[in-house]
Amino acid sequence: MDRRTFLKRQAQGLLLLTAGSPLLSAAPALADASPDVAVVKGKAAAATRAAVEMLGGMGRFVKPGHKVVIKPNMSFARDVDSASNTHPEVVRELLIMCKEAGASQVRILDHSLQNPEQSLDLSGIRPACDSVEKNICHHLMSAGYYMTESIPDAAEMRENAFMRDVLAADVLIACPVAKSHSGAGVSLSLKGQMGLIFDRRIMHSRYNLDTSIVDMNKKIKPTLAVIDATRVLTTGGPGGPGKVITPGEVIASADPVAADATAVASYEWYGRKMKPNQVGHIRMAHERNLGRMDIENLITQRRDLA
Repeated sequence: MDRRTFLKRQAQGLLLLTAGSPLLSAAPALADASPDVAVVKGKAAAATRAAVEMLGGMGRFVKPGHKVVIKPNMSFARDVDSASNTHPEVVRELLIMCKEAGASQVRILDHSLQNPEQSLDLSGIRPACDSVEKNICHHLMSAGYYMTESIPDAAEMRENAFMRDVLAADVLIACPVAKSHSGAGVSLSLKGQMGLIFDRRIMHSRYNLDTSIVDMNKKIKPTLAVIDATRVLTTGGPGGPGKVITPGEVIASADPVAADATAVASYEWYGRKMKPNQVGHIRMAHERNLGRMDIENLITQRRDLA
């Protein structure tokens, strides 16, 4: 019996119970029946909060005293409308929610592809997050911020240097913008983790890119994936310029593979619809049990805040 069928039968059973007794309420028993994927349409901050709350709230992922790393896209010295970087209000709301959940430390980190200071400012992410807590957005560019670690169950890339902050974190939150990518097809939760390693070039030159993306996520798989699809860069990614559409949505899941698969299936890419199994690293991640791309067998809940 798959999870969808189980939850449907659970709900049917609860309805029978509550029909026989006014003292029983279905709400507590269904509290754990959160969806696999939440998709919310609305303004960036409100949609982010609502999507995480549909999964059980940030307290499901972040406990008091936890150290948290949030990994957005903030590597390009471009503005919000370009859709090259995560919307600053998505990042800011995640920061606020982590602090509300009792995180002892939150760091917002990336490894810039362009001028680090310009990227932080033009993306709008540093100013937005500074309004909550100063000096927590950083591009870690020097080798000293990284530690070489082996990768368990690697197919090709058996080691790399990972950010020390990420290795020490209790919780890693991926919050990419949904965008195309010239090498990987799309850049979402899984691909976006490349901003947390020191040597990305070898993933393009020495290894198969899709295979090494999955290898990398075997080491630093996000605890929570929150995809900013308020704007989607459907061509010309990762840096743009390209065609930008504005679905006005945020996708969240505890399974980054399912989150990425939902984003692929939800929008047009390169002027056409695509299936998750057409993206090499998503298909491989599913095959290597990193998560699930068979979203038709998962529970997705959608909400419109308008």
